[in-house]
Amino acid sequence: MTRPRAGKARLDTGRTARAGKACLKRAVKKLLVTVSAIGAVVALGLATTSVVNVVASNSESSRIESYGQRVDVDGSKINVLVTGSGIKDVVLLPGFGTSSPVLDFAPLVRDLSKDHRVIVVEPLGYGLSDGTDRERTTQNIVQEVHGALQALHVNRYILMGHSIAGLYGIDYANRYPEEVSAFVGIDTSVPGQPGMDTEFPTGLMSAAKNLGLLRLLTAAAGPTKSPAYTDYARDQMQMLTNRNSMSPTYLNEMSHISSNFQNALGTSFPKELPLLLFVVAENRENPEWLELHRDQAASVTDGTVVPLPGEHYLHHTHAGEIANGVREWGAGRR
Repeated sequence: MTRPRAGKARLDTGRTARAGKACLKRAVKKLLVTVSAIGAVVALGLATTSVVNVVASNSESSRIESYGQRVDVDGSKINVLVTGSGIKDVVLLPGFGTSSPVLDFAPLVRDLSKDHRVIVVEPLGYGLSDGTDRERTTQNIVQEVHGALQALHVNRYILMGHSIAGLYGIDYANRYPEEVSAFVGIDTSVPGQPGMDTEFPTGLMSAAKNLGLLRLLTAAAGPTKSPAYTDYARDQMQMLTNRNSMSPTYLNEMSHISSNFQNALGTSFPKELPLLLFVVAENRENPEWLELHRDQAASVTDGTVVPLPGEHYLHHTHAGEIANGVREWGAGRR
């Protein structure tokens, strides 16, 4: 057998190494070109969604129609709706991030205002109210809501709220006990409920809005499907969601959720304050949800829990039942 000469072997090895390097370079170059192309497509897509978001926002700003009235509170304007008449006033407060409390509560307000005067307050950053750079602590939010009611000369009322308004309502009822005659909750938050120590990526959420990604997600989710709302109301709520969601005021309140819940630990409604709590009967994410509200009702002299089938926004699907429940419950508490 003829063996290759050592010089030729070294030459072949060198050629193989050079060929390998060349293949590697071509592969790396191809990868970089691919990554660059993907990056360019992503950048172009984000630039497009950003421009579309700005154009759409400007267009929508002229299509959002005013409702209610704006009152001055410490230099900011808070939007409120006052409607109906009756022997009792009911003040409605929204859950966190509700795009338009007035439109969101509309089915409940229509029924409840038949025999009550109903005042819907849109806190700063909600609905048609101004935004603010004031920290969204429970104390500040409560003081601002109270300031709006003072501007309207509303001084004795049932405080009623959805979701996180239950947390703010505890502070409110203890701060202004001479004004709050009762509290009615719609699947309200409770001090000590699990999962409220989460820190939210507010910076990332702000970027998502500025890049127009939030608008895409909102469009994909679509407006509420409840038949209680007209197409007009759905359209208005959608536009206000695009405007108010992930705004600086919204994100500031979100960043305070953990600390607001932490500060509420160990607090409760005044013992002599009547409570009526409408609660989702079966909360799969929190099996103890109903029991937490029963414990809250048991902490006062006059507490009632009404379990209802459905999801968190009970007033979207049970407005009539809630209004009748308030009516019947309140009849014995003149």
